[in-house]
Amino acid sequence: MPEAIAPLTWPVVGAVLFGALLHASWNALVKGSRDKDMDMAVIHLIGSLLAMPLVLVVGLPPPSAWPYIAASVFIHIGYYIALTGAYRHGDLGLTYPLMRGVAPLLVALTATLTVGETLSPMAWAGVLGICCGVLVLGLHSHALRVPKAIGFALANAVIIALYTIVDAVGARASGHVLQYVALLFVFDGWPFALLVFHRRRSAMWHYARERWPVATVGAIASLGSYAIALWAMTRAPVATVSALRETSVLFAALLGSWFLKEAFTLRRLIGVCTIVAGVMALRLS
Repeated sequence: MPEAIAPLTWPVVGAVLFGALLHASWNALVKGSRDKDMDMAVIHLIGSLLAMPLVLVVGLPPPSAWPYIAASVFIHIGYYIALTGAYRHGDLGLTYPLMRGVAPLLVALTATLTVGETLSPMAWAGVLGICCGVLVLGLHSHALRVPKAIGFALANAVIIALYTIVDAVGARASGHVLQYVALLFVFDGWPFALLVFHRRRSAMWHYARERWPVATVGAIASLGSYAIALWAMTRAPVATVSALRETSVLFAALLGSWFLKEAFTLRRLIGVCTIVAGVMALRLS
């Protein structure tokens, strides 16, 4: 394990929690829009445009990191397709917790083989606590009524685990997280945006002109959230950061209740408490 990798510290925890808030915020923007495919395309296209001057400022990552960026861009195409599919067929309070709750467990189960990290029993308790709390927030008695949403969300959990591992290793190989994230975002937004543009070119530019101020906020939140997560993964074990990042579900539940008028039930309160207990176990591990 690289020398810089150490157990979670409070500064890393605080940074990841702030990144989780950013991540939940841009997902809520997509869920609350009238056209989720278009919103996703515009947000990430603007993210690519914002990343271009950033690359000029911070420079390019070393060539050793480029294969990871290429792999991540390819994996993210599947992520965007599955994400918009999940949001078309299910509400934010169901699909977001499900995809985010399963992914860190997959990362933890494969961490020894993929990044050479082994979790302590307390860290495992934290990961499992967060994952269980996230699933409690998302799963409810009506879940089986939207099988397409469940299918898209579970598929996306696998995709999230894949790009988490790829980008964590790539960011460590680059030696400069901001260089890695900036170049990743330059390329990341275009494939999905071009797919949407090809299918709906007549409406794309009108929608983009109308939506770009809100989409710019979403793009900045997306870039900032992922930069924080990858920075944290160069300072702490990937599996613990991946699990901690999914506290974004707490913020998604609140945003869904406040802005999207989704019910905040006793079940969700229990899920919140379970996640908080998991966070404390991670910090004590």
